[in-house]
Parts: sequence; C-alpha cells; structure tokens
Amino acid sequence: MAGISSIGIGSGVLTSDLIDKLVAVEKEPADKRLTSRESTLNTQLSEIGRVQSALVDLRLASRSLDSMADVLAVKASTSASAFSATASADAPLGQFSIEVTQLAQAHSLASSVFTNKTDTIGTGTLSITVGSTTKNITIDNTNNTLEGIRDAVNAETGLDVSASVLDTGSGFQLVFNATKSGTENAITINVTDDDANNTDTNGLSQLVFNGTTNNLTETVQAKDANLKINGISITRSSNTVSDAIEGVTLNLTGTNAGAAANLSVARDDDTIADRVQEFVDKFNAYQTLVNELTAFNPDTLEAGVLIGDSTLRSITAQAREILSGVVEGLESANVRSLADIGISTQVSASAGSNDGGTLIFNSTTFKAKLAESPNDLVGLFASQGRTTDNQVKFLSNTNATQKGTYAINITTAATQGNLNGTVALGGSTTIDGNNDTLKIKIDGTETAELTLAAGSYTPAELAAEIQSKINADNNLINAGKSVSVSVDGSNQLVITSDAFGTSSTVEITQVDTNTAAQLGLVVGTGTAGVNVEGTINGKAATGSGKVLTAAVGDDSEGIRLEVSGTTTGDRGTITFISGVADQLIDKVTSFLASDGAITTKTNSLTESLDDIAEERVKLDERVDAFRKQLETQFTAADIQIAKLKNTQDFIKSQLDALVAGSKSD
Repeated sequence: MAGISSIGIGSGVLTSDLIDKLVAVEKEPADKRLTSRESTLNTQLSEIGRVQSALVDLRLASRSLDSMADVLAVKASTSASAFSATASADAPLGQFSIEVTQLAQAHSLASSVFTNKTDTIGTGTLSITVGSTTKNITIDNTNNTLEGIRDAVNAETGLDVSASVLDTGSGFQLVFNATKSGTENAITINVTDDDANNTDTNGLSQLVFNGTTNNLTETVQAKDANLKINGISITRSSNTVSDAIEGVTLNLTGTNAGAAANLSVARDDDTIADRVQEFVDKFNAYQTLVNELTAFNPDTLEAGVLIGDSTLRSITAQAREILSGVVEGLESANVRSLADIGISTQVSASAGSNDGGTLIFNSTTFKAKLAESPNDLVGLFASQGRTTDNQVKFLSNTNATQKGTYAINITTAATQGNLNGTVALGGSTTIDGNNDTLKIKIDGTETAELTLAAGSYTPAELAAEIQSKINADNNLINAGKSVSVSVDGSNQLVITSDAFGTSSTVEITQVDTNTAAQLGLVVGTGTAGVNVEGTINGKAATGSGKVLTAAVGDDSEGIRLEVSGTTTGDRGTITFISGVADQLIDKVTSFLASDGAITTKTNSLTESLDDIAEERVKLDERVDAFRKQLETQFTAADIQIAKLKNTQDFIKSQLDALVAGSKSD
C-alpha cells in the first residue's frame, strides 16, 4: 500500500492543525512563565536605571558643596557705574571705597593718509619695541606697501602689537595698536632707512615714533589705570584688577573721580542656602523613588518592582548613615551634623504622599548657623583640612586620604633663589649708557635685554627701578615669573625670585660696561632655593617649593600643605575632615563604579535576561522535538487508520456483492 504523504489524509482526524494545537498547549505554561519573568526583569532593569540617574543627580548636587568656595560663596556688589566686581571664597568680607580716576588705554599710532593701500613707503628695517621686547623687521621691495608692512608686523610672534590698514573714506592709513593696555606697553618705533636718513618724513622713516622724533600720530595715548582703594593709590596696566584686594576682581569701565563708590564683599547666604536646598531636593528625589519601588499596598496587594531588593536597601542604608551621623572631626564643634543646621528627616510618610525618609530643610535655622559657625559648616559638607599652625595651609586631598589628625614636622624650610650684588651702593648711583642694560634669567626663563631709565638713584630707588624693568619683561610675564629687588644691610643689591624651591634661581646673563663696577651685578648664577622637607604623620613627605605632599600608602596620603615661614621642627597637626557632601560623592562613586552595587545589580539582571533567552531556545528545541514526535505518531496512526479503512471498504464491497447476488436469485 502506498504511504500517506500528508498528515490527516488517511484519517481526516489527525491533522497538522491538531498537532499545532497540542504543541501550543504544551508550550504555553513555560512560555508564559518566561514572558512574565522577562517582563519583570526588564522593568527592574529600567527602574535600576532610574535609581542610577537619581544617584548621579545626587552626586552632582553634592559636588556643589564639596569645597570652601562652594559652601562659603561670596558676592561682591556695588551700585557704581565706574566698575563692577566679582569675589571668590578667599576674599575678605567688608566694605571698600573705590575711586577710579583714570582708565587704562592701549597705545595706538597712525601714519599719514595715503591714496592707496598698495602705495609704497620705503625700505630698510623697522625696530618695534613694546614693553621690554624689540623686534627688527626687514622691509624690502616685496613688502614695502601699507599692506606689506601690516602683514610683516602681524607675522611677528611675541610682539604685543598689531597692524592694520584703515580706510578713512578719503584715503588709507597704516595703524599700529598695542594689544595690551598700560604705559609699560607703549609702542616705540625706530627705523634704519635705506635712504640714509632715519628721522625725516620721507621713506621708511616716516614711521618713526620714539619720543624724540614722532612722525606717526598718537591717536590713543598709552595710559595706566589709576584708582584708589580705601584712599590708597593703585596703578595697574589693565582695567581688570585682580591683585589689589585678595580674591576680588575689579573690572573698570569708567571713572568716578571725586565721588568714590562703595564695594561690598559679603557672604552670599542665599546662594549657599540654594545649594543646600538643591542637595536636599536631589536626595529627596532619590528617596521618593526608592519608596515607590519598594512600596506594598495591603489593600490592593500590589508591590513595588524592587520590594525587598537587597542592593537598594544597602545603598539607602549607607547613604542614610552618612546623612544622619556626626561628622568625624567635628565632635566638639558648634555644627556636628545636618540636624544642627536645620535638616531633619520625615520619619513616616505624610497622608497621601510617598515622602517617608525624605529630608526637610529649614533655611532660617541654616542661615543662623551659617552666620554663627561658617567654618564648621564648611567641614560639615566639604572636605577640609584644619591646621594648628597659621603658617601651614591645607591645599587639597585625594580620594585616598583618610579622616584623622596627623602630626607635621619640618626638617628644612623652603627658600627662594637669590643673587647678591658684589658692590656696596653709594648714596647716589647714576644710570647712563654704560651701565643701563642687562639680561637676567629667572627660574630658567631669560628676559630680553632690559634697559634702565637714565638718572640718579638712591639705593632704594635703584632697586625699585631694576625690579620694575625685570617684572615688566614679557618673557617672564608669559612664564608667570617675577622677582623682588631689595638692598641688604651692606647696601648691596639683592635680586630674589618670587618662587620657592630648587627650581627657584636667579642668573645674570649679560651686563653693560660699568654694571659690575658701579651696581655690583656681574654675570653669574646666584644661590638656588631649596624645597621644603619634613614628615606628615611620621612618614617622609615629598617637598616641591613650599608644598609638602603626604606619603603614598599612609592614611594621610593625598594631603598637600603649603608650609610658609622658616621654623623647623614640630609644626602642629593637620586634621582632615570629610564632610557629608564629600562622603556622599565617594560613596555614590563607589556604587556606580565598574564593580559597584549598581553595576553589579545591572549585570545580574542582564545575565538573568540572557538566561531566559537561553531557556527560550531550549523550550523551542523541546517543543520542536515534541512536534516531531507527534508528527511521527500521527503519521503511523494515520497509516493504520488508512489500512483499516481500506479493509473496511473491501469487506463492505464483498458484503455488498453477496447481498446483490442473493437478491438476483
């Protein structure tokens, strides 16, 4: 008998559709179980993502309270139109009288009017001096037009001047502008003219401007800013004055001569309170989310998707421990915990809300404590180092720094590099063309050739002139180097680098004919400075200049101190305090780290989803095997049924034949 090629043909009952239904019934319970687990895991994964985002927001809010500058925000305010001001945390609080009598101006020079900007001027050498920098620029037939000279000047680096060609509407002028304001940045132009006359108004010499011959027009005079702070006269080359009042930057915009204006520098209590409120709000957002995810409603029997989750419970417990505890190092302070500054905890949820465990901030109490104990409040939130020696300043710490109190011992105090003159100055020293130039190298940076102003000087006046010329050098300014020049008890000049440590050096590299004999300044190197040396917590620390850094591996690791003064031996202690915000930053960072609680939880949920995917593959394989089994069984049964049906048909036909034969008889 021929085989049955399609299931159900033989019987008409055991069909493929029936197999599909039996397979679906077999698969449905396991499939529903996997789908339910997958949905739960995906929801949990999504909610852990929300928790992670809330923790990141909390860490950002904590960072805004993690330094003295953040906690003790300072504002500068004035109603003056002649200046504005900004202040940093280290600015002294108080009132200042500011009178601006003159604004700084950048020097500007202009040529006569030319018909075309391509007009030629002359050839030779332009020698342009700005400050202590001089550049010699060759002008020849390739660049002797207004445009060519402009481009040649602008191609020079290190020269604080720019050139432009101005279209006046009736002709063109070559303009030289100093890029920095102040008299020390005035422009001087000398020429070596190929026509052999360096001062007339023909050829290149028409660009001379040197104080004696001024063939250019001074369109803007170089001026310093002049002001008085509390009646004390101040002169600066710029209209931005950031070094007169510590921590305060004055931006001069006009003058108010004879009508001094008040500048108030005060703690910005509202900004500080806003930062604390933001901190409280971000923690509350996190806590409210946790409450939502771990809630259980006894009426509806509905539970949050992370109810009972150990990771969430552990994270919240650790955060609460930081928020509720007394900050180590502040045990005897006026402010020891958040409760002391008006931050309390909502013990149980209020009616109809989900705010159990959130924080409540009383800004009135906070501001009162801020006024009463500002330094303790800094320690409550930020990392802070408190030293017992007022000449030892805490600079910074790292994540490795442990809370505690550490002894400081100095074996060598930091010193500055200096160079002493070799000749005692008389009551008056004359500076002329034979002793007015020198070059000096400060902390490895060499000046351009310096020229002292001619004249007669007392020792103190000469020291001031030399100091002024050295500190005005652009090479030193750009490198952030400076010196102090004084006269010692033997009436000899002393040039001292303002830096400390082994990199602090003073070297004279060039002097004039009579400089050594009359000023006592000779080519040579002075005495280099030394780094501070000592221990922190009994372990040898690393010194660099005045900065002492604690040893790696010690509990004090990461502490950096600035040690001033010359005292050696015991210099008291440094107590490192890690405040609430600082601790939360470290704790949240550990939660979010690659091996942290949030990452571990996320990885666990992802792995469970991967396991479900593998179970689905196995389920499909099992169901496929079940289908094949049914197909085999159905096919065999169908064949048997077909055989029986054939037999039935044969017997029926035989019986029908017998019946028909009997009727014919």
